Amino acid sequence: MNSVSTQCYLVFCRAIADYHFFDDVDRIVDNPYPEYSRDGMLYAKSWIDTVQWHLEDLIRDPDIDSRVGMMIKRRIDRLNQQRTDMVEALDDHIMGPYKEVIPDSNARCNTESAGWAIDRLSILCLKEYHVEAELRRADASPEHLRHCTGRKEILLRQKAYLMRSIDELIRDISGGKAIAQVYKQMKMYNDQELNPVLYGKVSPVDAKL
Repeated sequence: MNSVSTQCYLVFCRAIADYHFFDDVDRIVDNPYPEYSRDGMLYAKSWIDTVQWHLEDLIRDPDIDSRVGMMIKRRIDRLNQQRTDMVEALDDHIMGPYKEVIPDSNARCNTESAGWAIDRLSILCLKEYHVEAELRRADASPEHLRHCTGRKEILLRQKAYLMRSIDELIRDISGGKAIAQVYKQMKMYNDQELNPVLYGKVSPVDAKL
């Protein structure tokens, strides 16, 4: 049976490959996994990350129309919120089986939850995919290929450490050696009741809609 990190990595790779078959930021995700399963959540999360990756590319076009750029920026903001919600849902799903585990008195704390570590693995998978794409470019110069080869080597090392860390964290939580702390992001900028720019322009009635 695959470890948690290996299964996450495999689902992420599938989602990224599926996206690039069409390479369309407007394409609706066709998730091959059950909606509320762990793999279904991982696939949906990776699709969000992949769309956002390409929107970040588009918005950096120096010739982009400012109105189009603002539309893309607002779309990126919405995707960021979806990404955060998805990570927190993943944390709830992954940590669910260990809710009754009583941590040891000397159990360690962690600076991030398993869900946010898995989020970093999703982004790393995207970097890995696009570095590989750069290495396949027919017009790439030797210097560009050397640069990308160096980046690939770093990414492979980081991936190995990150996947090991994810599995060790989940193992230690299940054994009471680590605390299953979930860090809620508590984002405020998209909330009409918490962002002063928004609640200053919206009536109290409309803010509830």
